[in-house]
Amino acid sequence: MLGKTRGAALLLAAALALTACGSDDKGGDPLKSSGGGGGGGSLVIGTADFPESQVLGEVYKQALDAKGIKSETKVAGTREAYYKAISSGQLSVVPEYNGNLLLHVDPKATATTTDQVNEALKTKLPAALGVLASAQAEDKDSVVVTQATADKYKLKTIADLKPVAGQLTIGGPSEFKTRVSGLVGIKDKYGVEFKEFKSLDTAGPITVARLKQGGVQAANLFSTDAAITRNKFVALEDPKFVFPAQNVTPLIYKAKVDAKAQEALNAVSAKLTTQDLLDMNTKMSVDKADAKDVAGDWLKKAGLA
Repeated sequence: MLGKTRGAALLLAAALALTACGSDDKGGDPLKSSGGGGGGGSLVIGTADFPESQVLGEVYKQALDAKGIKSETKVAGTREAYYKAISSGQLSVVPEYNGNLLLHVDPKATATTTDQVNEALKTKLPAALGVLASAQAEDKDSVVVTQATADKYKLKTIADLKPVAGQLTIGGPSEFKTRVSGLVGIKDKYGVEFKEFKSLDTAGPITVARLKQGGVQAANLFSTDAAITRNKFVALEDPKFVFPAQNVTPLIYKAKVDAKAQEALNAVSAKLTTQDLLDMNTKMSVDKADAKDVAGDWLKKAGLA
């Protein structure tokens, strides 16, 4: 996700002041643990400083609470801040996005699919850390069109754009034009070349407004942006993985998260979908619902509370 680690740098100090109170990606045997978690002290769930991460933190907390495992949430800021905090054991669990996590620990990584990313993480993460089962849910860059454009050109995937892209203008952040996970990759993998690129904001109100008004006919938005649901936009499928996998994945400090806690977190991953993220984001941004209530409603619907 372009810019998904957005957040206030000054939260770093708070993250570093936190007190210390996997299984494989297919949900197999729990990662070995030397204590903590479902037994002794409270698990500390760290989140980034944007609403989706915070509601995921609440989902994890309430899922753990439902199993009698004490936990608390802390807003820990940017990836740089919370990764440092969990590496030292100040955090126990973080709801992460596996693709961006891999690039954080290995900037030269080339893995694209969920399985490839998680296999790479097993070798690149320090011994103290591990990842649990990845959810189907992803928050990643996507190419989005209006429902009218999708209907007019029969668009379901990025590949479907090839015969018509020469008539269309796409908008997004300036870096989208030159990134492999952007127009460069779209051209290389799908042979799709747009008539024009317009530099707009990063998945923000300007991009949404231009797409709605027809100033651009396609746009780069995050796949779980509430604007997609609110405006009935269509996010085109990306079967060739121009945009690497960004599955929601629990990152854990292994010594703090025992088998019982891992099981509770893996149960969340087994149920969580991208549509669920869209729905939760919409409830928070449009309906102004509280993250705790949104998380609780989802857990009840999923049969985990």
